[in-house]
Amino acid sequence: MHLMYIDSHCHINFPELAARLPEIFGKMADNQVSHALCVSVDLPDFPQILEMAEKYPHVYASVGVHPDYEGTPEPAVEELVRLSDHPKIIAIGETGLDYFRLQGDLEWQRERFRTHIRASRMTGKPLIIHTRAASEDTIRIMREEGAGTDAGGAGGVMHCFTESLEVARAAIAMGFYISFSGIVTFKSAKDLQAVALAVPLERMLIETDSPYLAPVPHRGKMNEPGFVKHVGEFLAKLKGIPADQIALQTTDNFFKLFNIVR
Repeated sequence: MHLMYIDSHCHINFPELAARLPEIFGKMADNQVSHALCVSVDLPDFPQILEMAEKYPHVYASVGVHPDYEGTPEPAVEELVRLSDHPKIIAIGETGLDYFRLQGDLEWQRERFRTHIRASRMTGKPLIIHTRAASEDTIRIMREEGAGTDAGGAGGVMHCFTESLEVARAAIAMGFYISFSGIVTFKSAKDLQAVALAVPLERMLIETDSPYLAPVPHRGKMNEPGFVKHVGEFLAKLKGIPADQIALQTTDNFFKLFNIVR
């Protein structure tokens, strides 16, 4: 059987990757990476992401505004609902909270997060959640807004996960998946490796978050979707299971979470 990996979170529309698309797709094929989800970070660039998803059968896309982006058009629930009404737009986000880079009153960030959760509930499309130095408020707002499948929401994924096992378990209890990026392969990431070991395979996704966070052995270089295979192989070694088991399960999880008929 021909096994494939899926990059569940990348930004191949960013200029440094968009300029090399044929090469990037070639490397995906070389590394058994069958699909990539290109994730939206703001609305002005969304048309370009949608165009990419429409043009390439193996690229999916999301719609949303990143919590880090201050000076960008604020999305409204109705707008997110309208823009997501397309078969290749499979998720709402990335959204969430980031208290690491921004200081001061971040109530606008929390309101923006609520807007995305409401759009997710209305469309039935899962959320892509970014949380950094804000896990308590992130989980609280997810609960208050009924983001999880346990509350009739669409669920989603905690992307590029770097939080504690306690946060992972709280998200899993709400029907969310936990996605690991190249960070898990770093020598310094012992705590995160312990979390990955404890997260059940049926709740796991893998991603690159490219062009950032290239996994070992490419650490420090520009990341790209083809490198997600290294994340999968590392997790297989960590869990003491065959790499094809990781490939198969994370691929099944991706199609199941995003309601994609194969």
